Amino acid sequence: MSTLQCGRFVLDLAQPKLMAIVNLTDDSFTGDGTHGDLDRMMQRAEMALEEGADMLDIGAESSRPGSDPVPEAQELERVVRCVERLRSLQVPLSIDTLKPAVMRAAIAAGADMINDINAFNAEGAIEAVVDSTVGLCVMHMQGEPRTMQRNPQYADVVEDVAAYLDGRVRALQAAGVAHDRIVLDPGFGFGKTVEHNFTLLRDLSRFCRDGLPVLAGLSRKAMLGTVTGRPVEQRQVASVVAALIAVQRGAAIVRVHDVGATRDALRVWQAVS
Repeated sequence: MSTLQCGRFVLDLAQPKLMAIVNLTDDSFTGDGTHGDLDRMMQRAEMALEEGADMLDIGAESSRPGSDPVPEAQELERVVRCVERLRSLQVPLSIDTLKPAVMRAAIAAGADMINDINAFNAEGAIEAVVDSTVGLCVMHMQGEPRTMQRNPQYADVVEDVAAYLDGRVRALQAAGVAHDRIVLDPGFGFGKTVEHNFTLLRDLSRFCRDGLPVLAGLSRKAMLGTVTGRPVEQRQVASVVAALIAVQRGAAIVRVHDVGATRDALRVWQAVS
């Protein structure tokens, strides 16, 4: 699919898009959460755009392994204030949430995409988004954040994840969601071993078969630390390489912390491709 309907925007996916991570959380695994501070959030967003980000992904609840849920009222308050503040930047705003109430409020405030690690499985989630024009990122997760890394198992990780995503796409389309609003995310690090993650990355093109765009979120994740031996704050190089590999294997959007470095890598690759 060459375009994505994303709220106020229609995104041309002929070239890969960089989605910059903006954390409002108190306990981000990378330590870059802004604790709901709107001024810090705005500075981070503006810097990401200066470095070449095409869109922003805002999250007010950590989904790192072992994390606890954030009270809905706190997440609502932070997300709505953030969207209202960022709308003036005229860039697609993605909201990372699994709560239907937060989805509704974010859309009403002007968000352009809902990025749901729970693939719109929560009661009322599909109903919260179906009548809007926002893009929908459908992610695979085995289990839930507090327990997902304890003992993830698959018969065939690629086909199992693909089958799950296909089922969620069918559920969205049956409810009336247009094909051109949907993005797929295999969920790197969400209920997967290191081997599972690299198998998914190697075979990422499998998820492009149905014509839906693929989003890959690998930035600074533990899988990269395992193979490099680097702590989270030293995984920039590995993250950039992983994003480049994902794009080479068909990802239309890469979700990253290191926007400028990733942009440079993609430009060099595009110059010789």
